[in-house]
Formats: sequence, C-alpha cells, structure tokens
Amino acid sequence: MHFIRLLSTKLLQLSKVTITISIILFVMISATIAYVLEPTTFNTWFNAFYWVLTTMATVGYGDYFAKTVEGKVLTIFLYIFGIGMLSLVIGKIIDSIAIFQRRRGEGTLSFQGENHIIIINWSKKAQIAVEEILSHKSKTSIVIIDESGRHPMEHQKEVHFISGDPSEDEVLSKAMIEKARAAIIFGDVRIDEASLVDGKSLLITSSIERIAPHVHTTVEIIQEKHIRNFHHVKVNEFVLSHDAISRLAVRSVMQEGNSEVFRQLLSRDYGDDIYEVAINRAWRTYGDAFKGLLDQGATLLSDRGDLGINRKLDTPIPADARLYIISDEETYLRIKGK
Repeated sequence: MHFIRLLSTKLLQLSKVTITISIILFVMISATIAYVLEPTTFNTWFNAFYWVLTTMATVGYGDYFAKTVEGKVLTIFLYIFGIGMLSLVIGKIIDSIAIFQRRRGEGTLSFQGENHIIIINWSKKAQIAVEEILSHKSKTSIVIIDESGRHPMEHQKEVHFISGDPSEDEVLSKAMIEKARAAIIFGDVRIDEASLVDGKSLLITSSIERIAPHVHTTVEIIQEKHIRNFHHVKVNEFVLSHDAISRLAVRSVMQEGNSEVFRQLLSRDYGDDIYEVAINRAWRTYGDAFKGLLDQGATLLSDRGDLGINRKLDTPIPADARLYIISDEETYLRIKGK
C-alpha cells in the first residue's frame, strides 16, 4: 500500500512538471511564430510573448492584434488550444490545493521545519497543552502525532498533524523528530489498562531516544510505580496523570484560596508566571540575585528544583545554576532585555 501511494505521488508530481514545461514551451514557441509572422506588428519578441499571454487569458487589450491572414490563423489556434491549456493549468492548481488540504487533514504530509514541539497521543489534555503553548508563543510550530485519521486542530495553521503509530521510526521521522525542540508524550486515553498505557509510552520514548536522544522529553505516567520501568531510557520530565489534580483539590479544601495561586502558575492566561532568567555577572550570591530581581519587580523562586534558596542567600551561585522567577510577562521581557 505504501509503495502504491508513493508511486501515485511520484506520477502526480511528474505529470505536473510535464504539463508546466509543455505550457511554457507552447507560449514561447507561439510568441516566436507570432513575431516571425508579423515583426512590424510586435516590434520585439517580448511584445509577441505578451500578446500570446493576453490572448490565451482572453483579456486582450487590443494594443496588439494580428493583421495578416497567417497571424489571424495563429490567433484562432490560440483561442482554441491556448485557452484550453491555460484552463488545464488553473484546474491543476486548484486540484493541487485540494489534494494538499486533504492530505494535511489526513495527516499524510511530512513536516518540514525545525525547533518545533511534538505532541504525541491526542486527548483533551493534549489540546489544552497545544492551546497553552500557542497562548505563550503564537508562532510556535507544533506537530501532533496520533493514530486517528483526522487532523484534530485543522483550523490552526501552526499545528501540523501526522497520522500513524508514534512508536514507529517512519512516523517519527515524518514529524522531523531529529530537529524537534521537545516532545510531550501523553497517555493514550483509548487504552483502558493503566499498565498498557504506560507501556506504550515507554515504547514511544525508546523510539525517540534511539532516533533523537537530544530531544527534551516529557512523559505522562498513569501510575507512579511504572517510572522505574523507564530507568534505561532518557526522560527529562515525568508528569503523574492524576496526582496533580488530586493534590490541588485537597489543598483547595485544606487551605482555601491557594488554588488561585496554582492556577496562575499553571497557565499563562492568568496573572504572573514562572520564567527562567540568565544569571547576571554582577550576582555573586543568591542574595544578590534575589535583591537584583526584586528591584526589577520579579521574585526569585528557585535554582532548578531547589525552592529553598531563600534560606541560603549567602551561598554563591553555582556555575551550572538555572534560576527561575515569578513575574508578569512585561517584567520578564524587561529583565531579558527585549
């Protein structure tokens, strides 16, 4: 089936090339004949070329017209055959656009780009992830890989869709995994058994590591005990599927009002957010960074996952530190220097 599809695609491309070359030759030969038949009418070959195009397009302005019998015969020939050929080109263009849109919707087109984010396994959570990414950077290219046969967000021009098994090398290559910035693997909601869901995610992760080990990978895990099964593959982040929701629900009851704080930190659509900032050379200790950022309207939150740096403000900042702040976007961009 793949061979037949590939062959039909090649034949279609070949026919388009052949038609295009034929029409170009037809116009150029017709222009040459017209100039040879009536050199005084057109004066230059380019004028004859212009006349042939306007005649074929049925928009002749009358600034040039055939005066000899031979020239008029050529005009009739262009009316009959030239207009038909032009209509054929227009039809092919429209057909190509329709084929492109159909193949885009079916997920059979390979992605051509780099520094994109790949979302694997479509679900409501995946949709929210896509919307969150686009709300932060609307021009970010996103590739969705799913085994369904229809583009789930066809209206979004920044979102590309690849249909197929995400554990297969061919499908990952069509998504240009080698040049991706990151990949997020969501649990397949079509599978009922939790162990099978995590097992599929493990298989996908193994395929990604084999093809593109440099890609930052985040995996949704249904059961925490399955994390140990990933010890032999590289995973940058694990997200427990139901853990965060349950804990947030309990905290909203035990400490009323803090769910609003978490909502701001979890979504860029509400209030302040978490951003990573570059280390200023003037900062020697965490205290220097804390004060310097506070003066600019931001709060130093952590060094990587260490949230306790406010208790060691006199500690020198390590060379490999990654500092995160809480601020609004305007403050972050000002600190970043944009």
